[in-house]
Amino acid sequence: MSEGPTGRSSGPGAHPRPSAGSDDQAELLRRSAGGDEAAFAQLYDATCTKLFGLVVRLTRSPELAAEVVQEVYLMAWQQSDRFDPQRGTVLAWLCTMAHRRAVDRIRQSQRERVRDEQYELRQAGTPADATWGEVEQSLETEEVRTGLGALSEIQREAVCLVYYQGYTHRQVAEHLAVPLGTAKARIRDGLNNLRSALGVQR
Repeated sequence: MSEGPTGRSSGPGAHPRPSAGSDDQAELLRRSAGGDEAAFAQLYDATCTKLFGLVVRLTRSPELAAEVVQEVYLMAWQQSDRFDPQRGTVLAWLCTMAHRRAVDRIRQSQRERVRDEQYELRQAGTPADATWGEVEQSLETEEVRTGLGALSEIQREAVCLVYYQGYTHRQVAEHLAVPLGTAKARIRDGLNNLRSALGVQR
């Protein structure tokens, strides 16, 4: 089967029906393989609490666990005709899929966190814009201060935070309560306008 229920409106652990035994669960799954959505709903109600408990212990995030459980039940619906009762119980089959999916999501989250941290380190460890170095090498401080007057107020504020107070791009964004991309654009545009105002050659 390629389509079917992806979850229950009650959510994991909310008002579950009495737990069905392993034989009953196998029968419910067999009926699900034939397209019986009511049987699959009963299977969900009988197993979701245990499945959610397993996943939330692994992910330590109820929100992420809820997503993983929904994905697992979708997989179970789509693959219900592949279940082999000779190899274990339905609950064990579901738990195996849940464990694998949870580990995949944990690894994905870790990779994303590492990428974000590396990006922040690169931003913190490099000048915001080489234009500033060119300006400082070419002009006296007083000239730079005079040139800042040619910038718009929002550009001047962003540039001064970076180059006179040592703020990172992210700190500028937080200080000004604007998105990171907006802060970067203000700094970049401000520096380019400063270069033009002071006649710094490219």
